[in-house]
Amino acid sequence: MKKLIISFLIFIIFLACNKNSENVLINEKGYANLIPKPVEVIQSGDIFTFYKKSKIYIETDYQEVLNIANSLAELLQKPTGYSFKIKKTPLIKRKGSIYLNIDSTNTDLGNEGYILEIIKNKIKIIALNPEGLYRGIQTLRLLLPLEIENDSILQNIWQIPTGYIKDYPRYKWRGAMLDVARHFFSVKDVKKYIDLLSIYKINRFHIHLTDDQGWRIEIKSWPKLTKIGSKSAVGGYPGGFYTQEEFKEIVNYATNKYITVIPEIDIPGHTNAALTSYAKLNCDGIARKPYYKMRVGFSSLCIHKNITYQFIDDVIREISIISPGKYFHIGGDEAHATTKEDYKVFVEKVKDILLKYNKIMVGWEEISQAEIDTGSLVQHWHSDYAKLAAKRGIKVIMSPAEKAYLDMKYDSTINLGLLWAGTSSIQDAYNWDPAEWMKEIYENNIIGLEAPLWSETITNIKELEYMAFPRVIGIAEIGWSQKENRNWQEYKQRLEYQYKRLDKLEVNYYKSN
Repeated sequence: MKKLIISFLIFIIFLACNKNSENVLINEKGYANLIPKPVEVIQSGDIFTFYKKSKIYIETDYQEVLNIANSLAELLQKPTGYSFKIKKTPLIKRKGSIYLNIDSTNTDLGNEGYILEIIKNKIKIIALNPEGLYRGIQTLRLLLPLEIENDSILQNIWQIPTGYIKDYPRYKWRGAMLDVARHFFSVKDVKKYIDLLSIYKINRFHIHLTDDQGWRIEIKSWPKLTKIGSKSAVGGYPGGFYTQEEFKEIVNYATNKYITVIPEIDIPGHTNAALTSYAKLNCDGIARKPYYKMRVGFSSLCIHKNITYQFIDDVIREISIISPGKYFHIGGDEAHATTKEDYKVFVEKVKDILLKYNKIMVGWEEISQAEIDTGSLVQHWHSDYAKLAAKRGIKVIMSPAEKAYLDMKYDSTINLGLLWAGTSSIQDAYNWDPAEWMKEIYENNIIGLEAPLWSETITNIKELEYMAFPRVIGIAEIGWSQKENRNWQEYKQRLEYQYKRLDKLEVNYYKSN
């Protein structure tokens, strides 16, 4: 009898402990801490609660919407332990569930806009198309408790404050660039960077695949590019390259997060790795030596050789097959070893090759010197060449080195990064506007902005994260949020809360005072 009483007491204590372990998890200031800041936010003062039988409802058989629902379920399942089964409406509508709806009448939302409505009994995300639903889910993620980023189950009550959000982006192009040529980054590292970018609604991933120091993409018709040209890197670090299957893996991974991959093959300069691999690409027929330093502007393809354009045609053709996005970046910067006349001839010939493969040409602003069509895109980084493009009706991507280059040092005391464009603090990276940066380049000339991260001084994912975060979050907000909604004093308070999320995601970010 005594043993029975003791067992009963232990059981009661167990129940009490188990009940107490179910703490309420709620992000009470979620709406106030959103980045990017939405167009319209109304918090309504009630609470929505998830339940073990909460479901995700969709109104269509569209596979793309089903894929988005699956990605949302995966996000929610890991920390909550709930199944979040996906059902098609009309079915029994269960409280505590999420509804994903495509509404063709909401044309004012545009391709990426959404409405997120959270009331006491349900969450509803409405968009004109699936891309908008995906952006809405990223906002929902930021409204959830930080513990949503946990990989293990937490036995808690999961809640969200109720409210209404209407949102859409300011700019079509909101990008980040990663240089994998100076130092190579694995598929796993690139995927992690893409994961983090997607949270903050970045929608373009520009990958700088070739340079003097290394060739990083397999071209089957020119195998020495990887057999020889991929072996080098800045400082003698190990090289590397992506097989075509690996690059397709990156492209597909990004596509599932509604991020378009823009491959860059930098030509006619920045080509020493190619000139090392194939002697016939040099005007003198002599292969160059591998290059491990950082100086630029010394290399050039041979502009007047037919083999040069066969080479470029093969490279563009093979990459186009594995990268179905409509944009192809040809670099074109710092071609100091190419005469101006030869440079113009070269860019115009490459433009025709890209048209052959139904690609839109993107290039650094120097390509504005050539006769390029108005469908091309020009990327500003440091000179006035982009003004030539704007005058001709060509859209500009704004990447001013002083503000948007993530490889610039935060301040002169840190070891990583460069200083040629000056230091770039978190405030510097946020406190500028694309439409006010250059005279003669106005809002209607600009398609968007991009934050490049050159890798001369970074060698691994932790260093990448340190230079990118949190500055790339500010670039994301500049690209998405309306100009009148942005304010540095208010932004830095929202950013401070995002540090907690970066901690949860094990991101090695720069911690500013």
